[in-house]
Amino acid sequence: MASLMLENALMRLDGALAQLEAAARRRVDAERGRANLETELALMQDDRARLAAELDGATARLGDVETAAADVDQRLQRAMNVIGAVIERARPTDVDAQQDADGVEPEDPEPDYPETAETGPGTREPGFREPGLRDL
Repeated sequence: MASLMLENALMRLDGALAQLEAAARRRVDAERGRANLETELALMQDDRARLAAELDGATARLGDVETAAADVDQRLQRAMNVIGAVIERARPTDVDAQQDADGVEPEDPEPDYPETAETGPGTREPGFREPGLRDL
C-alpha cells in the first residue's frame, strides 16, 4: 500500500513537472515573440524617421522647382513682350504702305549707333553690346 501511494505521488509529480516545463516553454516563446516585436517596432521607427527626412528634402526641392518655374515664366513673358514689340516696329506704317503702292521702295534706315571720333558714322561704340534674351 505504501508503495502504491508512493507510485501515485511520483506520477502526480511527473505530471506537475511536465506542466511546469510546458508553461516555461510557452513563456520563453512569448518572450522571443515580444523581442521580435520590439525589434520590428524599432525598425519601423527608423524607417519612419528616414522617410520623414526624405519627404522634407523632396518638399524643399519642390519649392526650388516652383521658384525656378515662376522665374522662367516671368522671363518668357518678358521675352514675348520684347518680341511682340520688335514685330510691331517691323510692321510697315501707313506712310510706308502708301509709298509701296506708288512703286517707290522705302529706304532701309541704318540703325542709329552713337558716333565717336574713333569709330565714325554707322559703327558701334567700343564696349557696346546689343541686348539679348539673357538681359530680359
